Amino acid sequence: MLVHPLPDPVAFSIGPLAVHWYGLMYLLAFILFSVLGRIRLKQPHIMQAGWTTKNLDDMLFYGVLGVIIGGRLGEVLFYNPSYFFSHPSQIFAVWHGGMSYHGGCLGVVIAAWLWCRKNHRNILATLDLIAPLIPLGYAAGRLGNFINAELPGRVADPSLPWAMIWPNVDMLPRHPSPLYQALVDGVLIFILIWIYARKERPLGAVSAMYAFLYGAARFLTEYFRTPDYEVSFAGITISAGQMLSVPMILIGLFALYLSYAYAARKKGR
Repeated sequence: MLVHPLPDPVAFSIGPLAVHWYGLMYLLAFILFSVLGRIRLKQPHIMQAGWTTKNLDDMLFYGVLGVIIGGRLGEVLFYNPSYFFSHPSQIFAVWHGGMSYHGGCLGVVIAAWLWCRKNHRNILATLDLIAPLIPLGYAAGRLGNFINAELPGRVADPSLPWAMIWPNVDMLPRHPSPLYQALVDGVLIFILIWIYARKERPLGAVSAMYAFLYGAARFLTEYFRTPDYEVSFAGITISAGQMLSVPMILIGLFALYLSYAYAARKKGR
């Protein structure tokens, strides 16, 4: 059975400045966005749309603000409002971890909308461009959660080869759920959406496909994660993460249908 190593959350210090692993994982996420974005700009249908590296860099600036502000507000409002409202100074302590993906996703959409208004670009085309650049950054964030020993998994069968004891929680074998989510919600979804987006798709289809795939994957991997809280609906109990993923699944499917239906109607004219 494995034991979580509980590494020092501080990667290194420069004088009084402590650089945390969690922050470095976010830096890695933004670097991956930039590198993958430059590869995506070379795809023929993206080149034809006139996207440039300057567009990408500008969007990254807006996206960083959207991820940080939206992710933190999502954590505060969706997961633990009573704690943060009782300890308001902790709202800004993002280096300790605690960022909501769903809040960050909303923050990115709002940031993209603001960028599109300023640059007179179509919001759906913009989201289609950046959707394949997100999953590996998400995986990096989940690695940051693992290093911080956050988001422990549910209790696992001790015979599971990778069952892991989290000494900061208890001495029970648990699923290493941040690693599950890094691999499934991050790496696997990246592979699927990158392959899907390599060809030209109807407007809005790539971002809709990502919303559906991520929502479905997150709903699955949440079964292995200790829930922040659970809700019951029609006799079915789901976790907070699953509850927030259901709208992504439904919106993704509906938007995917609309994008293909509109493209088919436009083609038939």
